[in-house]
Amino acid sequence: MSKVIPGRYTAHMEGSFVVFIIGMRINKLWAVHKWLPVFMAMGPMMQELYRNRELGFLEASFHLSWRGVSLIQYWKSFEQLEAYARKGATHLKAWRRFNEKVGTSGVVGIYHETYLIGEGQYECVYNNMPVYGLAKAGEHVPATGRRETASRRLGREGEPAVPTPANPR
Repeated sequence: MSKVIPGRYTAHMEGSFVVFIIGMRINKLWAVHKWLPVFMAMGPMMQELYRNRELGFLEASFHLSWRGVSLIQYWKSFEQLEAYARKGATHLKAWRRFNEKVGTSGVVGIYHETYLIGEGQYECVYNNMPVYGLAKAGEHVPATGRRETASRRLGREGEPAVPTPANPR
């Protein structure tokens, strides 16, 4: 389990980056033989990405629901993400297997969304959280001063609506 860090923090990223959300949705619960292989295919891909950081992958967080799983991934660039999608052996094998075994049957759905984030065009806050999400992909820094409010984190002006509390000990 990750250690909770008391206080308010945000993330700092140098330059632009990509947020990639990918997931699967179980549409027919009783068709385990169809959706379980799709679910199981993500593990080897993630292992490959964590072992080969030169591919441009930065970090991911997993989100389970009763109907499936989503991953939020952070990448250095769209070009690196696309290169992995088109040339990554583990990904291509899973993609081909999905098309052969599931195709357009409707048993299990897959999706992805890609967001290109320009430098300074993001904001986030983590209050009493482990290092998480974008802060894990980049740098975990205190949300104070010019980083205290959402507006300030986006390079704008803005006073706190509610004062940041002192850390009780």
